[in-house]
Amino acid sequence: MNIPEAQQLAGRILDEVRKVIDGKPEATRTALTVMLAEGHLLLEDVPGVGKTMLAKALSRSVGGTISRIQFTPDLLPSDVTGVSIYDQRQGSFVFQRGAVFANVVIGDEINRASPKTQSALLEAMAERQVTVDGVTHELPNPFLVVATQNPVEMDGTYALPEAQRDRFLARISLGYPDTAAELEMLRHRGTSDPLDQVRPVVSVAQLQAMIAAARDVFIAPPVEQYLVDLVHATRDHPDLRLGASPRATLHLVRAVKAKALLDGRDFVLPDDVAALAVPVLAHRMLPIRQSLSLSGLGEMDFLEVVVQGLLNRVPVPTA
Repeated sequence: MNIPEAQQLAGRILDEVRKVIDGKPEATRTALTVMLAEGHLLLEDVPGVGKTMLAKALSRSVGGTISRIQFTPDLLPSDVTGVSIYDQRQGSFVFQRGAVFANVVIGDEINRASPKTQSALLEAMAERQVTVDGVTHELPNPFLVVATQNPVEMDGTYALPEAQRDRFLARISLGYPDTAAELEMLRHRGTSDPLDQVRPVVSVAQLQAMIAAARDVFIAPPVEQYLVDLVHATRDHPDLRLGASPRATLHLVRAVKAKALLDGRDFVLPDDVAALAVPVLAHRMLPIRQSLSLSGLGEMDFLEVVVQGLLNRVPVPTA
């Protein structure tokens, strides 16, 4: 699949998602970028701003299987991955697949489940497989987790482990809609559910071809060096006790290639790296507590400021 064809199909997906999400074009483009980069997306914000709606709209616009997991404190790891059940007729154990066996898995309020249950997703998100009773089961291809979570300061939440946060390619926050978008929502959602209007516009085979096209986008050595320098700068930052991982470097490369494809280009620009550095890097880092306290900011706001500062400091290639 060439770049113009992939861009046209991407436009169809965005048009479907816009039927549900009003006034958030950058959030919807970033969500699609993550999908084309074969990553997983974390949507974090206060309740009621459309996190689950965005996840549902994105998944319904693409053909393939969809499952939803409502993360609650009593959810068990076997509810996610599956369990082996003894079949008396066959005289053997039979594996019953869990909800994770789908092309798109919507994890609703992922940080309300216990850390033990959250860890059931680690292997699936990193290796696209699950191991139950010593037997490995491959997950469908493509495989995407779109998880929503409330801010950790809210009641009934658990902080995601660093290992799991690192498996999400990007984290975005929707925020409240502006006045015009909220008025539009009132006028069009009083009598019908906009999700009913969303239909699959891209098949699984087409999505796989789009992912392959994004993977083949060219990134020049100077831009690669700029990207690596940016990630390395997080590891030496005086206000951070944990910088971005090598996985973050790989995720950022895949993300900027997918963004270039969405923009109709077969090559990556330094501006692509700057545009995606915050959503790809910030959620993986941990601040020094004293620096965070002195800043007067929330943790994620502080980390986003740190990444923006690095973007202003790391030299940008000019040729």
